[in-house]
Formats: sequence, structure tokens, C-alpha cells
Amino acid sequence: QVQLVESGGGLVQPGGSLRLSCAASGFTFSRYAMSWYRQAPGKERELVAGITSSGRFTNYAASVKGRFTISRDNAQNTVYLQMNSMKPEDTAVYYCNTNAGGDAYWGRGTQVTVSS
Repeated sequence: QVQLVESGGGLVQPGGSLRLSCAASGFTFSRYAMSWYRQAPGKERELVAGITSSGRFTNYAASVKGRFTISRDNAQNTVYLQMNSMKPEDTAVYYCNTNAGGDAYWGRGTQVTVSS
């Protein structure tokens, strides 16, 4: 059974940093690309960042490029999202995602709020 469990969200001031983690289980983690999405109130869910199975290649939404970094540890079955220089518009629920075996799997999300 595929499980994705996000953690690390919280309240941060503008300009601050947070590191999200997503612990994966129930599939061969090292074989699949992983992604982070986010959904702000009243908005559609959007892709934030993705990383290939090996971790060699990454991609980012234009709105976070240069501020966020996605990484993974295949030995720990965990994917991370380091968020720096955060802005109020980064406020959202952040979700971990994979398409293992052709099916889309999502975690329950972790709330990130950027506010002074």
C-alpha cells in the first residue's frame, strides 16, 4: 500500500525558511520521480517542483525557481523541499506526489503559512 506522509509545515515570517519532508512507503521509491504540489485557498493545485528517480534532474515552477530546492534520499525513501526567501503568496497546503505504477498517489498535505 503506497503511503506518502508530509511533515515540516508551519508558520514562518516573510523572508524565512522551511524544509518539508515526505516519507514514502509501499513502493520501490528509487524507481519513481517525485513531485511537490501546493494548493492555496480558492485556487487550483499547482506543481511546485519535481525530481527524477535518481535525483539527477529537477524542475521548478517559475514562481519558486531560485528560492526552493527539491532533493531526495533514496536510502531513506524521503523527498524534501527546502523553501527559502518565502513570500506570503507561498501560503498553501503542500502535497507530495508520485505516479508509481501509473497511478497517482498523494499525501494528506502539510499547511505552510507565510505571515508576519
